This record gives sequence, C-alpha cells and structure tokens, in this order.
Amino acid sequence: MILRFFKSTFLFVLVSITACGNTSAEKENNKETVQDSVSVQQARIVMGAERVGEYLPLFKGKKVGFVGNQTSIIPAEGQPMHLVDFLLGFEVDLKTVFAPEHGFRGTADAGEVVKDGKDPKTGLPIISLYGDNKKPSAEQLKDLDILIFDIQDVGARFYTYISTLHYVMEAAAENNIPVLVFDRPNPNGHYIDGPILEPDHKSFVGMHTVPVVHGMTIGEYAKMVNGEKWLKNGIQADLTIIEMENYDHSRSYDLPVKPSPNLPNAQAINLYPSLCFFEGTNVNAGRGTSKQFQVFGSPYLPAEKYAFIYTPKSNEGAKSPKHLGEECFGKDLTQHPKLSKINLEWLINAFQNTSDQKVFFNSFFTKLAGTTKLQTQIEEGLTSEEIREIWKPGLERFKIVRQKYLSYP
Repeated sequence: MILRFFKSTFLFVLVSITACGNTSAEKENNKETVQDSVSVQQARIVMGAERVGEYLPLFKGKKVGFVGNQTSIIPAEGQPMHLVDFLLGFEVDLKTVFAPEHGFRGTADAGEVVKDGKDPKTGLPIISLYGDNKKPSAEQLKDLDILIFDIQDVGARFYTYISTLHYVMEAAAENNIPVLVFDRPNPNGHYIDGPILEPDHKSFVGMHTVPVVHGMTIGEYAKMVNGEKWLKNGIQADLTIIEMENYDHSRSYDLPVKPSPNLPNAQAINLYPSLCFFEGTNVNAGRGTSKQFQVFGSPYLPAEKYAFIYTPKSNEGAKSPKHLGEECFGKDLTQHPKLSKINLEWLINAFQNTSDQKVFFNSFFTKLAGTTKLQTQIEEGLTSEEIREIWKPGLERFKIVRQKYLSYP
C-alpha cells in the first residue's frame, strides 16, 4: 500500500512536469506567439527535486547522503511531501541526513547550536552542520557514494545555507563523492546589490567575494563556487545541478515553507538583505515579534521620529531577542513596496538619530557587510547615493563573472 502511494505520487509529479513542459507543442497548434509567450511565463516553476526522471536512476545501487531541511519538499497530490519521505518510498538507500543552521525541521534559533540526533519520523541519523562541525568529516562520509543538497536559499550572502553548500562541496571533493544540487528559485534573484566581501573579512556569514545580494539560484551559486575554485586548495567537486523548468530571474516566487524561523513570509524575505545589517547594531530587526524582518526599532531611537512602538518577547526562533522586554521605537515596513535594491536609508537614518552613535555598531556589522568601509562611510556622513556609487565598479566586475554560471535568463 505504501509503495503504491509513492508510485502514484511519482506519476503525479511526472504528469505535472509534462503539463508544464508542453510549450513547444502549444506553439505548433497556436500561432499566437505573444499569447504563447505569456503562457510560458506563467507556467508553474518545476523544482529540480521534482524532476525525478533526471536523478532517480543515479541512486541505483548507491548509498546516499542527504543535506536538507524543512524546505526540501515537492508537491505530491496537492500536498507538500518532504523529499526524504519521497526517496525512501522509492527504496533509495538513504543513510544519513545532514542538517544546516536551524536544524532539519527548521526550528532552532539563529546561531543556536544544532545537535546531532535521529529523525523521529524516518529513524535516519541526523548530523548537524552548524556549530563546531560545519563541514562533514571523512568519517561521516565514509559509507556514502553520493550526496544530495536540497535547501531553499533566499539570495543573500549572509544567509548561511550557501556557506553550508561550500563546506559540503569541499568535503565531497576531498572524499571523491559526487554532489547533486537540486535547484530552487531565488526569491531575491531579480537584482544584484551591496558591497563585495573582502577576503580579510571572510566568515560563516560571508565566505566568498560576492555582493550581499548575488542574484543567483543555489545551483548557479554552486557552479560559481566550483568554477572560481573557491574550495580549499582550489579543488573542485564532482557537481551535477538538477535544474528547474519554467524559471527565470525576473519571476516572483513566494516560498511555500519558511526557510528559517525568522523569515515568515515574502515581505520578510524581500526586506531581509536590507534589514539584516541591523543585526550588527543596537537596533532590533523584528526578532521577538510576529513581524520578523518587517519592522525595526530600538529604545535609543526618538519616539517623535520613530512612531511604531513594540516590545520584543521570547518566541520561536528568538528565545532571547535583542531588547527583550524593552519598549522599542521604530518603523513598520509590512506594507512597504517590493525592493529591487538594498535600502540604506533606514540604516543611515537610524545611526544619525540614535542617542549615542558610539555604541550603535558592534563587531558583527563588519562580518555582515564583508568590509569595514560601510561602517566608516556611514560614520563619515556619506549619503546612500554616494555609497552606492562606490559599490558600482565591484558590482560590474561581479556581473561579468556571474554571467558564466547562469542557468536561467
């Protein structure tokens, strides 16, 4: 009965993919090319994980490791199904699950140590890739023939899933294990912006010389990490990308599952590259509220200019938020129009209006920015336009490199 369910799910996925992929046949039957173009543009995005015919044969006779979390899902008869459950239903020999920041089920706080354990649903052992063990060891990989990486990213350099991707690729390359990346959309893939990380400020929240917003899917990003030889000693992984269908970088995409506890919706994800800079200041970016990364505030901002008042409380994903139990004065951005560039005005104005500028920034700010220059520029009174002009040459150089690794228009 269980196997019959999974086979029916497999057929459902194949039918869905076929339905989305008939654009060429439609064009032959319908000469209204403009109408066809609209049809293609609106076709459902088919995730890499849904293209089962591309990857199931690769697992035959192989012992498989899985790097993923709560976002590793595919549609199945109208309901999302975790890819681990789907693969087990087809008797794929899954041996180990590796979990990134926030854990396999995605409930841990940002920065909270994720412990090894066992998945209660499947009984599979879970190895944490956050905390002291960010990179799979040779011992943890010794019984595996192939690795799957399937995690939804949000397109910001300081979102740590791409750092986990780096270490997984590096460990796989060192141990001669192929890596399959199942591609997913970048909800911030419609723009490129921010300062380029300087190598001296490399950390787990910024490992590569890319801007804050890189405009690449996680599959494209993996190709860049490999192609630019950013892994240790310039080694390269045996990398395969299972690409999406019907995706391009201009398409809007709302994630069906929260990628982490403090990015609850599309608005938070769009604002995240701009508001995350506040994590390196004494301003709260909505942690401890139901509007994470959609509001910001501080006890040190003037109420006459920052009229939105809230008090951070302990909640899921933020057990000890900044300014816990303190009244914060700030702004509510839940209705702000969609951004197509980083908004620096909020950060600059907060610095200019804080009660004591000497304690506004903390040491984490440089890690987030990837450079000491941004803090210095704000302290020296540069406008957002002046700062953005300084970013331009680096962004233009990055775009040239990025172009080599794009899989989608």
